[in-house]
Amino acid sequence: MFPKLSQLAADLDSGRTTSAELTEQTLAKIADANGEGARVFTSVYADQARAAARASDTLRAAGLARSPIEGLPVSVKDLFDVAGETTLAGSVVLRGKPAAFVNAVVVQNLINAGAIVIGKTNMTEFAYSGLGINPHYGTPKNAWERNVDGGRIPGGSSSGAAVSVTDGMAFAAIGSDTGGSVRIPSAFNGLTGFKPTASRVSMKGVLPLSAYLDSIGPLSASVECCAIMDAVLSGEEYVAPLPHPLRGLRLLAPTNVVLDGMDEQVGAAYKAALAKLSAAGAVIVEKPVPAFAELAAINAKGGFTAAEAYAWHRELIAENKAGYDQRVVSRILRGKDMGAADLLDVIHARRAWIANTEAQLDGFDALVMPTVPVVAPKIADLQASDEAYYGANGMILRNPTLINFLDGCAVSLPCHQPGNAPVGLSLAAPGGHDKRILSIALAVEGLLAS
Repeated sequence: MFPKLSQLAADLDSGRTTSAELTEQTLAKIADANGEGARVFTSVYADQARAAARASDTLRAAGLARSPIEGLPVSVKDLFDVAGETTLAGSVVLRGKPAAFVNAVVVQNLINAGAIVIGKTNMTEFAYSGLGINPHYGTPKNAWERNVDGGRIPGGSSSGAAVSVTDGMAFAAIGSDTGGSVRIPSAFNGLTGFKPTASRVSMKGVLPLSAYLDSIGPLSASVECCAIMDAVLSGEEYVAPLPHPLRGLRLLAPTNVVLDGMDEQVGAAYKAALAKLSAAGAVIVEKPVPAFAELAAINAKGGFTAAEAYAWHRELIAENKAGYDQRVVSRILRGKDMGAADLLDVIHARRAWIANTEAQLDGFDALVMPTVPVVAPKIADLQASDEAYYGANGMILRNPTLINFLDGCAVSLPCHQPGNAPVGLSLAAPGGHDKRILSIALAVEGLLAS
């Protein structure tokens, strides 16, 4: 099990450990030549982290703690601005571009809360894939079957974020989620990930993929950890969530789209989770959500991500197309053929689709479905074949993308048996129900662990 933030805070309060000791532990793991640190981190702030840890220990000795994450090492994805350095977003084409003048709002919120920002984590270049493969900085290996046939993908785009937590290089990680980029790596690595309603957390100082879909959320050990981190990221005072009663909880389990192509391991874990929920008194209604079948057609020309990514990247591509991951730039270039009318069609269709989907979810407390319908594929298989790469990417992004397009909120919980391939269970709701979905997830988490 991964350490929970509340337990670490209790250890700090009691004197069983110090922030300086925790920071040295994480830095040692990052520096371990036999570990994943070189592939997980694109920047490591060792000197700053040590200084911040000493300051935190001094404050705690005086009876002061700025937040529940005071003195705890956390990582941030390589698309958040850190003052004084260029934000690379897993790329090489931005090297030499101007450095950020100020920290991204979320980075500053972490610092203000007393977190020890240990470094920036690797990612799919420009966040444009759900796989986590990066030809420039290497691909962090999933802890599951790490030494088998070259290892398995970590999921993306917040690839290094997930592995930084699983390998003890940070106790929580901050990622972005445009089509599942927090929830996918959480599912593949046995972590808990939270995608909030997009407007909940400021995007100021964050390199964008899609302004319509981008959101920022944490990957950590538990629902409580995610709730703590969400409060810090959003600038709110933390109020511990209470578990929602399971008896009478109405859950809609879609039978169309989200189960297509589901593999045997995910299917078994998902079925077992639904059985536990039903036995605990939850009312699970399995039926189609017709709106889900409409999304592929709405996004047929590339959707928001292609249009917005091409607008942001077109000058960089003209300057240095060869410097990109060619599997990323080929997808960005889909937006070249989208006109203003095409983008407006997607904007208008989204409004109608959200209203239609919310109507179909009326009367239910949450959606429940597999976060990802397959277990993590092998890195080598996807590197070797464009067909395998693009096929896996579409399959892996499919389910979580539904919630981004809905402008909803969702938690991915690990639901596999110990020793088996990691599998994520998604609990989701329309936008604005963040606190409620965290409470529901807290109750489900306790049930799955029993």
